[in-house]
Formats: sequence, structure tokens, C-alpha cells
Amino acid sequence: MIKYALICSDCDSEFEAWFASSDAYDKQAERSLVECIHCHGTNVGKAIMAPAVSGTKKSSPPDPQKVFGKLAAKARQHVSENFDYVGDGFATEARAMHYGETEHKPIWGETTADEREALKEEGVPAEPLPPAFVPAKPRDEDKLN
Repeated sequence: MIKYALICSDCDSEFEAWFASSDAYDKQAERSLVECIHCHGTNVGKAIMAPAVSGTKKSSPPDPQKVFGKLAAKARQHVSENFDYVGDGFATEARAMHYGETEHKPIWGETTADEREALKEEGVPAEPLPPAFVPAKPRDEDKLN
């Protein structure tokens, strides 16, 4: 369905009418079937009208805390699914990989400040994860509580 603003050239009145399609209006107008609602004249044509365009919804800017929260959740999930947790043995594992003693693999764990400094001085590539990106430590299945 389409709605047109129409104008009658005989009495200068304006009105609206619905048609099944643009083509349906054209066919009815050619056969003088479109009639003025005021004077019943058939000298009717389309009036100039603005198209009915639906506007975009004004959205508020995203909440930075929610955006960061989603990013942090994805990072935690990625680390927990793709990195091996090595606990407080991180410095030892990182060194062993760096010096070629063990196979390289993605790991995460804990270090002391002194261990972090020693790794840095040795050139072992290791960086702390931002706290929000650290996943929960895996459960130790050997412990009951």
C-alpha cells in the first residue's frame, strides 16, 4: 500500500488517498478514476510531498565499563581455553622454554616481583596480565575442599 498527497486542479483542494501500488495509482489516474473528495472532479494529480523515511534511533554512546567488561571476559576465556596454568612455577617454565629446554607453549601463572625482574633481566619474554584479564585458577581435583 502507498499513500499519496493529491491536489485537485479544479478546486485547489488537497487530500490524501491510499493505493495498492504506485502502478495502481497511475492506471486509475489514466482512466480518470481518481476523483476529488470535495468537488468530485477528475483533474487530480499528485502533490509534492516528502518521502516517509524512518529516522535512525538515537543511541547513547556505549558504556565504557560494559565494553571493557565484555573485552575482559573474552580475554579471560581465551587465556583459560588456550593457555596452560603453571601456578607459581611460571618463572621456571618460562625460562625452560626460553632456553630451549622444553617445547614452547602458551602458559600463565604467578611470579614474585623478584622473579619478574630476573626474567626481564635475562630477556625472557613474559608480561603480567592485567588483573581484569586473569581467569580463575583451575580447581585442583586432588583437593577435596
